[in-house]
Amino acid sequence: MLRKFTLVALLAIAGLAANAQNLQLHYDFGEDREFFTTTLEMFKPDQYGSTFFFVDMDYSADKGGVGLAYWEISRDLKFWEGPFTAHLEFDGGFGQFKLGGTDLAYTINNAYLFGPAYSWNNENFTRGITFQALYKYITDKHDASFQLTAVWYMHFLEGKVTFSGFADFWREDNLAKTTSYIFLSEPQIWYNFNKHFSLGGEVELSSNFGGVEGFKACPTLGAKWVF
Repeated sequence: MLRKFTLVALLAIAGLAANAQNLQLHYDFGEDREFFTTTLEMFKPDQYGSTFFFVDMDYSADKGGVGLAYWEISRDLKFWEGPFTAHLEFDGGFGQFKLGGTDLAYTINNAYLFGPAYSWNNENFTRGITFQALYKYITDKHDASFQLTAVWYMHFLEGKVTFSGFADFWREDNLAKTTSYIFLSEPQIWYNFNKHFSLGGEVELSSNFGGVEGFKACPTLGAKWVF
């Protein structure tokens, strides 16, 4: 499970604090999944933009070991007024599994992305959305691909409930696919007991993603701690 918390939601938090970090623990109920995932995220704004990263670990290997490790780090640059930024991003990771008693491993091709981003937030930062239109270079696969991304957040009931998520659509050739186009979305809903602790979960909605051809939905239950 590859998870990405909504950057615009963290931008709203940034109005209250210099930076924001959170740790999430999810249990995945998806078909052939049934494992835990941890996600560590950090967001920090500065006078020239902001930096964001997350690290996912799926504990799907035998005996509860890490079956997948994946991270994304991005930088939004802004030397001007207005809602537009220049977005730079790197993605990569690796996985391992057992087949016939043999331990095997694989790498996730490094990806490099850049392009414009547009963000909108309402006056009191209870809802907002960001759009990105990115050039995507995937090592040993594509010198020129693309990715379209939307991320959003909505706070309800005086901040007690948060609905957030992202949606990605990109081109990438994979052996198990009949199409080169992949869609991934992970809407999350959280009940915020206080400014640090939340309970909720998400549903990973995907098409032709992660070696699975066609549509798949993977729900989770989760807990989140904001440092």
